[in-house]
Amino acid sequence: MCRLVFWLILVSLLLLLYWQPWFPLPPALELYLPELQLATGAFGLLTSGYGVIADKKKGYAIREHDFSYRSGVIFKSVVSQPILRIQHVELKHGPIDRHFGLASLDIFSAGGSMYTFSIPGLPEEKALEIRSYVLTHSDIAAND
Repeated sequence: MCRLVFWLILVSLLLLLYWQPWFPLPPALELYLPELQLATGAFGLLTSGYGVIADKKKGYAIREHDFSYRSGVIFKSVVSQPILRIQHVELKHGPIDRHFGLASLDIFSAGGSMYTFSIPGLPEEKALEIRSYVLTHSDIAAND
């Protein structure tokens, strides 16, 4: 949805630039601006459609001994992380996420500085629940 709004605003700005009466446009820009508007609109629709399809293909699974995340439309990937190897779980939410009550969950493995995978767009309560489950479960599994 945010992608679509971004592209609609961009096409609207290009239309405003084309129809504005305040200053004359250079002839080359005036000649190619309609094609640029059409290309921008088409690219915006394609990327928005791809985003909707890609969002439906994302998923996660929490099992007893591991945590898995799958994504991808054309190039599919499944990343699994044993719970024993999870070092910490980070909860992130920007201003737009906070407004809608969403959060991203970053799973960090032991021995790596970057996160193993990130799960975006979770409801904040669900993200907190998953975070606490993974952290308490990794402590319990380490003591077994």
